Amino acid sequence: MIAVTADIAIDETEIHMDFVRASGPGGQNVNKVSTAVQLRFDIRNTASIPVEIRERLIRLAGKRVTAEGVLIIHASRYRTQERNRQDAVERLVQLVRRAAEKPKRRVKTRPTLASKERQLAKKRRRSHIKKMRRIVTGDDV
Repeated sequence: MIAVTADIAIDETEIHMDFVRASGPGGQNVNKVSTAVQLRFDIRNTASIPVEIRERLIRLAGKRVTAEGVLIIHASRYRTQERNRQDAVERLVQLVRRAAEKPKRRVKTRPTLASKERQLAKKRRRSHIKKMRRIVTGDDV
């Protein structure tokens, strides 16, 4: 079990990892060893995460979630397979933690009377400046 929060723990059997060849540094090793990790986690069919958090997780993950609701995390930052595996799991845990935080409800506020007055005064000043830029004709005098 991978502990995410005090209430949420992901079962390791729900996580599927594939190892693929990575690009980037590693010398000849990069051509021979599959060090990059592709972590797959089925968000829609998991029993580890409550429904409301699942929905937020899908929204947070964005393009990393397939149409079937499978989250794909690609980790190839490090040269070793083990470090990339740890990195992928850490990124999954961070994403679930962010989804577990309840969003704060927005409290509607109204502008104060003083702020409305300031805005109107600013508009009057601006209007006056623009009015002064106009061409003076004989009719205006």
